[in-house]
Amino acid sequence: MTREGTGTPPAAPTGAADGTTTVPATAAETSPETPWPLRLLSAKLKAHIERAPAAWVEGQVIELTRRASMSYITLRDVDTEVSLSLSVYGSVMDRLASPPERGSRVVARLKPDFWVKTGRLSMQTLDMRPVGIGDLLARIERLRQALAAEGLFASARKNPLPLLPHRIGLITGRDSDAMKDVMRNAALRWPAVEFEVREVAVQGVNSVSQVRAALEELDADERVDVIIIARGGGALEDLLPFSDEALIRAVSSAGTPVVSAIGHEADRPLLDEVADLRASTPTDAAKRVVPDVAEELGRIGQARAALERAIRHLVHRETESLAVLRSRPSLARPEGMIDVREADLERLRSRAHRSATTTVDRESDAIGHLRDRVRSLSPQKTLDRGYAVVQQAEGHVVRDPAELETGESLRIRVAGGQFDATAGVITGSITERGPAPDDAGRTA
Repeated sequence: MTREGTGTPPAAPTGAADGTTTVPATAAETSPETPWPLRLLSAKLKAHIERAPAAWVEGQVIELTRRASMSYITLRDVDTEVSLSLSVYGSVMDRLASPPERGSRVVARLKPDFWVKTGRLSMQTLDMRPVGIGDLLARIERLRQALAAEGLFASARKNPLPLLPHRIGLITGRDSDAMKDVMRNAALRWPAVEFEVREVAVQGVNSVSQVRAALEELDADERVDVIIIARGGGALEDLLPFSDEALIRAVSSAGTPVVSAIGHEADRPLLDEVADLRASTPTDAAKRVVPDVAEELGRIGQARAALERAIRHLVHRETESLAVLRSRPSLARPEGMIDVREADLERLRSRAHRSATTTVDRESDAIGHLRDRVRSLSPQKTLDRGYAVVQQAEGHVVRDPAELETGESLRIRVAGGQFDATAGVITGSITERGPAPDDAGRTA
């Protein structure tokens, strides 16, 4: 077993001749009966820590004590309350163009070191570099490009502001001038406006977490119509929290419209890019979020006057239209339409009567012609021409002499009447014997 504890001491075999007990090889095998010596734990911690590689970290210097050959710095995280004590050799400090000051940002290459005798962990600083304004600007620009590539700054993602917000959420510093400017100018423009104020740290390590918490709280409040994040001007380092990626993503995810009013016109934190509206100053935010009551009353007066003129013009135009309609003959003498229709009806009645009369006359003439034709073909007309109809006693019409017998009684019908006769000499038909020489043969 090494006394310095730089390696793992070998474990003694169980049941050794010298009566010593076995030292557990791992911490899990220790027990009250077989504990580790303290030097062994310290040695194992040192060996484990020394295997950790050196790492570059960024932080803010909050304490600095410099001695002859060694400097001691307390470095705090830029976003949370986490700090480490650093040991910096004089050679590292001498390489710096100017020694760091309290509040400045630095990046340092650290290697953990464990002192076995005292059990103290220290962070050895192998290298250190100050973070200048140019470095911060370059870092913000890289983040700006990355977030823009994701579409977080796209216009399609931005929500429109309400025309007249009833309650405004305000995230600002405690009793800050920015809060007073926003509330005063908003009240001057619209006295009935209401505010839901959240006073938070607007710079320092707690600013990002507090602003995010206030944003989530106001975004969940259904009474809040719009949220203003306001802060006065300051150095670039003071405005860095408003370019924090976590805060930018929280604003992008908010459902309530967010207005950014950070610093002055020249200040452009990333919050301005993701917000639904960017105001150059807190005063400008109040003017752009809340309408001016005097201007709105003036617009209402103008709209009312324009509406009154339009109604008067409409009534005048319709009155003239009614006068024109009333002057038309159809309205001035409405019975004229009946007279015209009566004349039309009378004319149509006369035409119908003439047409019917003409048709009746024409058809009467046609019936007379047909009657004459029928009469010309009747047996009476034949009798009128001198012909006679010979019938036997029983009424049979004689068509052939062969049908008669000598002395048979006959009835002869002529144009003027009828008489009886008796068949005498019967001869053949006229067709066979030729035509009769006189009228007697025609009546036989």
